[in-house]
This record gives sequence, structure tokens and C-alpha cells, in this order.
Amino acid sequence: MKTISALKKTAMVFALAVISIATSCKKDDDEMPVISDQNIVEIVVGDNDFSLLEAAVKHADLVATLSGNGPFTVFAPTNEAFAAVGLDTEAKINALPKETLKKILLYHVASASIPASTIPATANTAVKSAADLDLYVTKTDRGVFINGATVTQADIMATNGIIHVINKVLMPPSGNIVEVAQGNPNFSFLVAAVLRASQGPTNVANVLSGDGPFTVFAPTNQAFMDAGFANVAAIQAADPAALTSILTYHVVAGRVFSTDLVDNSSPATVNGANVTITLNGGAKVKGAKNASAATISPADLVTTNGVIHVIDQVLLP
Repeated sequence: MKTISALKKTAMVFALAVISIATSCKKDDDEMPVISDQNIVEIVVGDNDFSLLEAAVKHADLVATLSGNGPFTVFAPTNEAFAAVGLDTEAKINALPKETLKKILLYHVASASIPASTIPATANTAVKSAADLDLYVTKTDRGVFINGATVTQADIMATNGIIHVINKVLMPPSGNIVEVAQGNPNFSFLVAAVLRASQGPTNVANVLSGDGPFTVFAPTNQAFMDAGFANVAAIQAADPAALTSILTYHVVAGRVFSTDLVDNSSPATVNGANVTITLNGGAKVKGAKNASAATISPADLVTTNGVIHVIDQVLLP
């Protein structure tokens, strides 16, 4: 069974496989910054593509904060990004508890001025957000990415900071990998498998609750049923060692967002065997004994010790 030290060795191997970025945008350093005589809130209010962000800032009572001296860097989701997470109207935004929405919005804010040109050309540089949680910024010659979101327009210069436009709403982590899985009813079979596997020689739950970071390709309940586990009871009756072998085949060491995945790469898993990543027609991952590749959707569920990508098949080593 793999130990934590073995996981760290796997991280070094996998890092070599993620040096290129699959999702691209125009190189931000080549663009001239947009300079405004307005503050961040005034720019948001004046842009029709930020109308839902405007509604969110108002509902969360952050107008005064983001109109202040700063400096701030705001990773600003567009209306389309809000719609993608089901917040496509002002009414739906206003239905959220203020404190919940405030935490989400502050997770998009850094209390510093961060032009694209100052972001290091490395993967997953940690940036502390105003929510006191880390964001992970990646920069390559293809652009800037944050937590798997693409910066579609960088360096809108306000009087009190900078706006970078992004194509996703960034959701702050609600716990570590195990805790996030436990809080998602679509992962009840996965949680049962982790707990059953932990009754064997390797405490999988403890490992996946550790510092990491880890990336988990997480099968849904339906994926487990399709693999022959009719219910949770069937998982609880399975051999812990066999489940450990399967579960560790779904884990790679390191924090690997969807924008870090490389087409036709074969990263090593904690199991020791390799999976195959393809990006044509959407991100997919295939196990050695799977007849077809599993679709990754949704991707980039951020946890305090890594990232989860949801998949629709159990991967077979």
C-alpha cells in the first residue's frame, strides 16, 4: 500500500506531466492594461456583463469595502459564469444568505495589487484571498488561470486596484477532500468505499484528510452502481484491500486543476498504475481496464488539501 512518502514521490512524477496548459487564452502580458478613473465598484456597475456580480456585491454589503482605498485585486466572474452555477438572476442571488455570498465574493478578492505581469510563470502559486483562504494562480505563455478558471481579460486598472475577468465563479473550499465528499449526497457510495477501505491495512480516510495536496477523480453514486455495487451495503461487504487498490487508482499526488491536464498524458496514480487523460471533446480520464473513458464533469471542486474532479465511471486498474 502507498504511504504518504510514496504520495510525495508520485507528486514529483506527476508534476512533469502537467507543465503545459490545455485551456488557452491570449497571453495577458501582451495586452495593454485598461486604465480607468473609476473604482472597482464603479467599473462593475458600468459594465453590463457584470450585472449579476453587481447584484451580488450589493446583497453581500460589500459596496463600501470594494469602493475603499484598497488596493484590491478582484477576479471578476461574468454573468455567464454566474449562470453556469445556477445564479442566473438577481432574485436567485438575493435568495442566498448574505454571509454565504460574502464569503464567496471575498474568495475572489486579494488585498493587494496583482497585475498579470507580476504573477510568476509557474503552476498553482498560492495567493491569500480576503476570505483568508488560498487561491491558486497559474501562468504560462498561454495565459493566466486561477483555480481552473481562465482569465479572459486581465489588468482592468481601477483607482483602488485591478480587475481580472474570469469565466467561472470560484467556490471556496468547505473542508478537506473527505469532508467535501461527506457533504455531497452524490458521493455517499464513494464515502462508504473510503470508510470500508480504511478498515484494511491502509487508513485511506486519514490519508485523504492529510496535508496532501491530492487530486481525486471522484466517481458518482451512479458510477459505483454501474460498476456492480448495487447499494452502500454492497460496498460495505467488499474486501477493504480490493477497495483500497481501486480508490488509490483515482488519486494523483499534487493539486491538478482542469487547466493543468495534458492531452494524451498518462499520469501515475497513488496505486502505482497509470490513467490516460484526453481532452478532445471535453476532459476525460480512462482506466487501464475500462472499455471507455470517464467524463470529467464538473471539474475543479476545491478543497483545503487538493481538488476533486467528478467522473461518471469507476476507474479500473
